[in-house]
Amino acid sequence: MKQRFSSLDVRAIAHELSASIVTLRVSNIYDLNSKILLFKFAKPEVKKQLLIESGFRCHLTEFSRTIAAAPSGFVQKLRKALRTRRVTAVSEIGTDRIIEFQFSNGLYRIYLEFFAGGNIIFTDNELKILALLRDVPEGEGQEPQRVGLTYSLENRQNYGGVPDLTKERVRDALQITVQKATASAAKGKKPTKKPGDELRRGLATTITEFPPVLVDHAMRVTGFDSTVQPSTVLENDGLLDNLVQSLGEARKVVQEVTSSDTCKGFILAKTKPGFGSGASEGDEGIDMDQQQKNNLLYEDFHPFLPRQFEEDPSYTVLTFDVFNKTVDEFFSSLEGQKLESRLTEREATAKRKLEATKAEHAKRIEGLQAAQLINIRKANAIEANIERVREAMDAINGLIQQGMDWEDIAKLVERERRRNNPVASIIVPPLKLHENTITVLLGEAEEEEEEEEEEEDDDASDTDSVSSEDSGYGGTEASVRKARENRLAVEIDLGLSPYANAREYYGERKNAAVKAQKTIQQSETALKNAEQKIAAELKKGLKQEKPVLQPIRKQFWFEKFMWFISSDGYLVLGGKDAQQNEMLYRRYLKKGDVYVHADLHGAPSVIIKNSPSTPDAPIPPSTLSQAGSLAVCASSAWDSKAGMGAWWVNADQVSKSAPTGEFLGTGSFMVRGKKNFLPPAQLILGLGLMFRISEESQAKHVKHRLYDIPESLLSKQTTAGTAGKVSAGTGEGTSAEHDESDSEDSAIDVEETAESRENPLQPTGQRDDDDYEHPEQMEESPPIQELSSLTISGAPSTSGAAEPPQAETSAVGGEEREEEPATETDSAPLTTGTSPAPGPSGKSTPQPQKKGQQPKRGQRGKAKKIAAKYKDQDEEDRAAIEALIGAAAGKQKAEAEAKAKAEREAQKAATLERRRAQHQRQQRETAEHEEVRKMMLEEGIETLDAEEAASLTPLDSLVGTPLPGDEILEVIAVCAPYSALSRCKYKVKMQPGAQKKGKAVKEILEAWKTASTKKGVVDEKSADKEKMWPREVELFKALKPEEVINVVPVGKVRLMMSGASGGGGDSKGKGGNKGGGSANRGKKR
Repeated sequence: MKQRFSSLDVRAIAHELSASIVTLRVSNIYDLNSKILLFKFAKPEVKKQLLIESGFRCHLTEFSRTIAAAPSGFVQKLRKALRTRRVTAVSEIGTDRIIEFQFSNGLYRIYLEFFAGGNIIFTDNELKILALLRDVPEGEGQEPQRVGLTYSLENRQNYGGVPDLTKERVRDALQITVQKATASAAKGKKPTKKPGDELRRGLATTITEFPPVLVDHAMRVTGFDSTVQPSTVLENDGLLDNLVQSLGEARKVVQEVTSSDTCKGFILAKTKPGFGSGASEGDEGIDMDQQQKNNLLYEDFHPFLPRQFEEDPSYTVLTFDVFNKTVDEFFSSLEGQKLESRLTEREATAKRKLEATKAEHAKRIEGLQAAQLINIRKANAIEANIERVREAMDAINGLIQQGMDWEDIAKLVERERRRNNPVASIIVPPLKLHENTITVLLGEAEEEEEEEEEEEDDDASDTDSVSSEDSGYGGTEASVRKARENRLAVEIDLGLSPYANAREYYGERKNAAVKAQKTIQQSETALKNAEQKIAAELKKGLKQEKPVLQPIRKQFWFEKFMWFISSDGYLVLGGKDAQQNEMLYRRYLKKGDVYVHADLHGAPSVIIKNSPSTPDAPIPPSTLSQAGSLAVCASSAWDSKAGMGAWWVNADQVSKSAPTGEFLGTGSFMVRGKKNFLPPAQLILGLGLMFRISEESQAKHVKHRLYDIPESLLSKQTTAGTAGKVSAGTGEGTSAEHDESDSEDSAIDVEETAESRENPLQPTGQRDDDDYEHPEQMEESPPIQELSSLTISGAPSTSGAAEPPQAETSAVGGEEREEEPATETDSAPLTTGTSPAPGPSGKSTPQPQKKGQQPKRGQRGKAKKIAAKYKDQDEEDRAAIEALIGAAAGKQKAEAEAKAKAEREAQKAATLERRRAQHQRQQRETAEHEEVRKMMLEEGIETLDAEEAASLTPLDSLVGTPLPGDEILEVIAVCAPYSALSRCKYKVKMQPGAQKKGKAVKEILEAWKTASTKKGVVDEKSADKEKMWPREVELFKALKPEEVINVVPVGKVRLMMSGASGGGGDSKGKGGNKGGGSANRGKKR
């Protein structure tokens, strides 16, 4: 089985990586163990994972793996230097199985060595080693490698370039091969190569760009005999020309591998022993490709299909379009098999321990039952042979009373037994006279003897017990031995009578019966405790093992936001930060959508996506309430435990156009018009699981979105709202004396009234107080359509017109912006771009002296003296004197400082001008974007392309409770208001608390896993919706806590888990709440 890369594999991987990860940035670096590293690269909408095993492999992976608990020192150094840096080049160093990664145009470099023990070396731009995975001492043909030394590249194979393949080069390679073979033979070494393999191996070690398997493939393609000896080829020019032609074919294969960005990969596999090539009848419903892969053992992989394996019928060839995927599939399959075998071995060990415990308890009970039976048999035997027992006891007691030695008594009994004395024949040596006991052989009662004979042999005839006893007293030695074998050895206490001895055995039988009864009663408890202890040991052992590899799930486009699907089936999105709030507004807030926000610090911008086909359909009140709950719970209200209501507006009421003189930062927006306030929201969130099902299974689920119902029913539902709007518009048209601005404002008021009547959460009698408090301002305001002319132009308007006030205008978004009351916003005058320039400040500045001004007292005389002193001094003398006294240096320094100051001021002015121009350009772009967006909202134009629009509707594949027969593909964790998770089978309620969300998520996942191990919880047939299904258990066991933690938008929580293990939220444990927690964390009120 192939374990490491060949030179051709290294070239193919390096070529593919140069096309796939160049321009990506390093997001993080992890170590899986002491030899395997995991690099994560990313850029917008692209994520890659690179797996590096020192000395063995390097490839992109599509499987998730468990990382180490803490990074190693080597990984910490790599993180410190490489995180967020861009990959600028990936290449192979010569043909020496070394891959070079360059970061930031060669500022840092990583070299991967795939020969010998392998190594990962981290250097700077001067190839000075900064860190490496393992230190390499100096050896034969190997320079030392440690931190501080310079990594050498000049001595690598073909570092300057691969030489041309000529006849002379092949001849020299063959001569080197022959010389090595001769030297090895002279030293008496045994040949390590297979007979007939000298030519192929020799060429692979001398012409290093061709691995042995490629040389063999080229020889088979061209028909060259690979068993020819190198010396024979040197002697024959024809063979040498044919060999050069074969190597030319190998070079063509290398060129094909690197001719495009990706190359095909081929895995060579063999069928597992015991599996046939065809599928059985019971496997008709199983995916044939998956079944085939499960029955194969991977042996080798190559970036081309070797002819020697293509012709071998014992190999199965699997083809892949990308070589990275080929290597990933090969090694990941091996990893998965190793992991599964280790987990299976641990489970088998635990099962053996449990079986051994059960066998020990059964053996103990069986021993007590056997003791009862043997004691009752002994007592019955004594009672059946009272006379013989008394005779034996009297004989031994009489000898003891005579004062005979114990050894003499034993010798006397043995001598009498040989003489066939009937009393001595039933006494069994040795005599335990020190314990005052002897052992006698007694025949059992006749009934028991007949039952025993019937059990041993049904065909045997009944034998009279008396005759068997008689035969024990006389006859041949064989008959005596047979009689002894059929009799029972019973210990007799010489100090008691025969009946007292029988009573002792009855008492022992009674004690054994009582003990057996207690053991049986306690056996169940003991087995249960042992089972729990073994299960705990197994759980502890399984935690040490890494889970089976799982493919990396491709996330939906909306998972980068806070998201959930409401109980009515609408997609609700929320921004995690200011950048995401901006993205939601610019890319996803379309016509018919609803914008939800709360006047709280840290509250996100939340939008509700309406159906693009029916943008005028009203959003259900329950969905509005759930979106408002998310906006409130994700704000500072969660930590303060003081909830309040959110509000919502239509998409066309939100804009980025700020009033003149103001600036809206990232994630901040202007909301114009009336806000529809929602009732105060409860601070209750829920963590649930949703399952993605296949397209075939989607038809079984009932569509519950309002915009999925027929248009005829939809038109009936919206008739009441539209009728109100039409009547209001008709009444407005009759009043012709109103001016343009009044008519527009009235139209806005009518629409808001109609919307408030359509929304049950908004009181119908509520009016905007600002519309009646400031009617004069509304009459004097210019029309709304003039907003574009005021903001699109490059320079600010000089007309002095103020920003047109709306029914209500406020700035939302951004954690630092606090919304002012509506009355203050409307009454305050808006700042325009025509504000007068600020007047001169009170700070005085020095002014130069005027021409006709009289000098101060004493200055005239001083000036005359200076003129008389220096009247004969010219400029040269003046410069010489200044140089002599050091005044010139000070003057030059002052001039340099003045020049530097002037340069700084000029640079500062240029920076301010550049920022001013950038700000003006941003304002123009924002105004243009707002104008285009306004036009698109009016005309209902979508800006998304076909692929993006198609990706906006994956909600039908996400279900909370799968139906019997559904094909479950993936599991997705979602955090939402608890009322939105009513359709989820697995859910847990969360309230504000003191427990960190990371610990809480781990506890929830562990509770679900624990519940799945209880008896009767999992429905193996996947038919009962109220129970767990094996596929569901498999999926949520593979969930990583890190992935689920990022879904929860709050910091600290309190879990509300019931003790039910089989089902949902009702008292019987059926439905959604699968929390198998040991105790409730709070009481529901």
